[in-house]
Amino acid sequence: MKAVTWQGRRSIEVTSVPDPQIVDPTDAVIEVTTTGLCGSDLHLYEVLGPFLDAGDVLGHEPMGVVAEVGPEVRDLKAGDRVVVPFNLSCGTCFMCERGLHSQCETTQVHEYGTGASLFGYTKLYGQVPGGQAEYLRVPFADTLPIRVPEGPPDERFVYLSDVLPTAWQAVVYADVPPGGSVAVLGLGPIGDMCSRVAAHRGAGRVIGIDLVPDRLARAAGHGVQVFDLGRYGDHLVDAVRDVTGGRGPDAVIDAVGMEAHGSHGVKAAQTAAGLLPDALGAALMQKAGVDRLGALKLAIELVRRGGTISLSGVYGGAADPLPLLTMFDKQIQLRMGQANVRRWVDDLLPLVTDGDPLGVEGFATHHLLLDDAPKAYEDFQKKRDHMVKVLFHP
Repeated sequence: MKAVTWQGRRSIEVTSVPDPQIVDPTDAVIEVTTTGLCGSDLHLYEVLGPFLDAGDVLGHEPMGVVAEVGPEVRDLKAGDRVVVPFNLSCGTCFMCERGLHSQCETTQVHEYGTGASLFGYTKLYGQVPGGQAEYLRVPFADTLPIRVPEGPPDERFVYLSDVLPTAWQAVVYADVPPGGSVAVLGLGPIGDMCSRVAAHRGAGRVIGIDLVPDRLARAAGHGVQVFDLGRYGDHLVDAVRDVTGGRGPDAVIDAVGMEAHGSHGVKAAQTAAGLLPDALGAALMQKAGVDRLGALKLAIELVRRGGTISLSGVYGGAADPLPLLTMFDKQIQLRMGQANVRRWVDDLLPLVTDGDPLGVEGFATHHLLLDDAPKAYEDFQKKRDHMVKVLFHP
């Protein structure tokens, strides 16, 4: 089959790889009909090379049709239409029963001390072949895939794999009071959806902050009060306080993560680690890795005293310095973590089945063939061609 594979830093190729097979009796194999390109995939493209091998299949936002099921699968059958969550969760362990599917004890990667395995996401998270491919092996077929109805287009449902639950959890964790204010840093796919979810859940003022004109205009079109960081610069915090009663927003969602703009020295260190031999680069990132923390530090400065910061952007540094004095003094609450996809399905499925209040149809800016993936990764990383969200159609 064809699949999108990592071949080196900033090197993505569509290659032929073996078709997935039923390995465990509770597996299924799906024929992928739509699969997304995520901002987290850019971390593989740019930073996390020491944890990848040439030929690794990427992607963690797939949906499709069940092609085959293992002999012990009871509730899923060939022909069912499903979305596959990005984290591999068994659904029955201690963590899954408590709604912490991203910490699934069955699939935790003990070698690296990390949480649940992820599709298409490095040795740190199990090195499981991903969903930017024609077919995908799916473990825990009776508890992991999300069965969706026939009829509406894939675009109505595919975001249940990552974008919707990640944004939903980010807003829940932000704990915005009814009618309160929330600022979203970064208006890529996750930040954009966070702003829509926040408004849907009753936030009175939703503020969006970014540097990219297309993303700012897109969010403004959905009623978000946008601030261009490039325009406001050092005056941004004062400008946001001016529209939030002089205190700052009740909550801030950081939807940027490890590759925020700024801190050229840290970027150079990340790049240098990625160029080392894998064993050395991985060890350096695990023990001394740092992130560009511009977005997180801005969140700490922006949020009002006693407010909440919710991190949905991925950070990977092991030695990130945080301004704990400021955080303590401001009495900031901080919540974070990979989305527990399965936990939020009951909340989200009605929003994409009975109507479209979050505007998922039309959310993608680009619909491409799988063969277009190498250029799409480059364009997305460089924010070209008005690209915000890409869906591949194998």
